[in-house]
Amino acid sequence: MATRLVKPTTSGQRGMIYGDFSTLTKKRPEKSLVKIAKKHSGRDRHGRISVRHQGGGEKNMYRIIGNLGKKMDIPAKVIALEYDPNRSAFIALIEHDDKTKQYILAPHGLKIGQKLIASEKAEVSIGNRIRLKNIPTGIQIYDIELIPGRGKGQMVKSAGSSAMILAQAEGAGRRGKYAQIKLPSGEVRMVHEECFASIGSVSNPTHSSIKYGKAGRKRHMGIRPSVRGKVMSPRSHPHGGGEGVNPVGLKYPKTPWGKIAIGGKTRRRKYTDKFIIKRSK
Repeated sequence: MATRLVKPTTSGQRGMIYGDFSTLTKKRPEKSLVKIAKKHSGRDRHGRISVRHQGGGEKNMYRIIGNLGKKMDIPAKVIALEYDPNRSAFIALIEHDDKTKQYILAPHGLKIGQKLIASEKAEVSIGNRIRLKNIPTGIQIYDIELIPGRGKGQMVKSAGSSAMILAQAEGAGRRGKYAQIKLPSGEVRMVHEECFASIGSVSNPTHSSIKYGKAGRKRHMGIRPSVRGKVMSPRSHPHGGGEGVNPVGLKYPKTPWGKIAIGGKTRRRKYTDKFIIKRSK
């Protein structure tokens, strides 16, 4: 899969790079698996903007994403590979042997017509969903469940990402029931061996190479312009004020609300620290 550089017939197209959608199926989304995605333009229930830089954009339907774990030990066939405007990865439409359909996150290298299954000890092949304790070390995985029995993946779901099992659960004690997984950030984390994960890496690995080229493409995506704090007034932003081009004038950059903008710690769930073996870089 490769990106596509546009021939610049206009100034807005100079440097513009599109993703490669040649492997996707040209079809409308499955009617029973979509719902209306209502837009709020970043406003809360009082009508005030609580998330900045959102609004406008094309209308689109929300695709309801499941996973193979909902139909344990029932094989499924890949019918189509589709684009999803709500996420960076591609999605796959699958049909189980009991004729039920669902959307799943498509792994990189998945082919139309391929058979998939979720099982305790399924074959270790791309797209299959298996318990962590039955996956060999060194294998790439994605869509990892965090709590056994929850039924859905919570980690490693964005385009091109994958994790790797470094070590299986061994011996007694705290680590006796936990596999050690290296996440895309470099963090090594313990996850319960009874959790499920899918084999492979997430599709659309060239997503990070896309260059939008012009502001209009971002507006179609529902992203409104963002203004630098340096060009605002002092009452609007900590970086504001001054004549001409000035430095920030602070020890470190701040958000509009006075918090540390770069390098500040944002982690709050201290009770999960015991599951982290190595921090991200």
